[in-house]
Formats: sequence, C-alpha cells, structure tokens
Amino acid sequence: MPKSFFWSRTDTAGSEHAVLDDRQGLTAQGVMLAVDPIPYTCRYRLTAGADWSTTRLEVEADGAGWARSVRLERDGDGWRVRTGEEGDLDAVLAAAGHPPAGLPGTDEPDRLAAALDVDLGGAALFNTLPIRRLGLSRAPAEQARRIAVAWVLVPGLAVIPAEQIYTSLGPARIRFASDSYTADLDLDPNGFVVRYPGLAERVFPG
Repeated sequence: MPKSFFWSRTDTAGSEHAVLDDRQGLTAQGVMLAVDPIPYTCRYRLTAGADWSTTRLEVEADGAGWARSVRLERDGDGWRVRTGEEGDLDAVLAAAGHPPAGLPGTDEPDRLAAALDVDLGGAALFNTLPIRRLGLSRAPAEQARRIAVAWVLVPGLAVIPAEQIYTSLGPARIRFASDSYTADLDLDPNGFVVRYPGLAERVFPG
C-alpha cells in the first residue's frame, strides 16, 4: 500500500505532504506550501530505482503572477534538464524586497554528472534518498559519506551542484552537513525523517 507522510515546517509557515511507494526503490508525489520568501505552492514527482539512485524529478512551483517548472532525468549519458516559465518571479521577489531567483534549471548540466541524488529545498522527504541508497540508517556510528547532489532551489527552481555529508550517529539518527550548515536528523525505522531541526517535524504518522 502507498504511504502518506505529512510534515509541518518549523522555519516558516508551511507544510509538505508526500504520497509514496518504497517497495522497489521509490515513486513519490508531493506538495509543499510555504510563505517564505513569498507565498508559493510547489508540486513534485520523484522516481528512484531499486538502488535508490534518482532517475527522474519533476517540479512545478507557482504563486501570484508567476509559475515555473523543471524536469531532471538521468541516464547513462548524465542528466537532462528541461524548464518552463510563465510570468515574472523576479519582479514579484523584488516587489517583496528579496533578491532575484535567476533562471530555472541550469546552463551546465554536465556539472551534475557526479550526482546520484537530488535534493529539493525545504522538502524533508529528499534526505531519505542518500540515507537509503547508502544504508546509513543501519551504519555504525560516526560513519560519514560525502555525496554530490543536484540541488533544486525553491521557489525559483534553479538547479546547482552541491556537496553534502551524511554521518551516522547510531540507530535512527543522521547528521546532515552542507558547507557550514549542520543538522541532526531523527529518522523512523525505514529511514524517513521524523524531525529535521530548523526545518520540519513530521505530524503524520506521528
């Protein structure tokens, strides 16, 4: 049976709801709502293979006066990235006193070549991808793994290469680090985030 997870954002007013099937890899679709930096709705569809490496991510984000989309697909030749845009998100951001988001997607998909995982800003589900792929929720304490990811920023949907470090802290706890940022994540027995300090807490299932 599909699973349903619901997280409440703790960094801003918002939430994430994901419906997924993790019996052979992962297929998931989710919706995020947030008010920062401007109110937006973000919908995603995610597919990962039996080894939990990502093969496809489709994201759509929209708000008052704008809409954007990005699709990432990975095969033996690397990542293909396609985008769409309506309205003027940068003008909306400027009117609210925020810097521009720039264009969605990336002009240099080859820079994503080393990434087997994707990360969608603000979405607690996506930490599970490397955790399950690397078996980190059952790994010995203090085992660290450095990975490359294709990081999708929200709400602008720019895609950038990023380096992240996941360190096992023992059963059901993982330390996530990216540049100078760190957070100790609490997981359920299947490697899904229950509590992400400073970002989200799962409210269903509790």
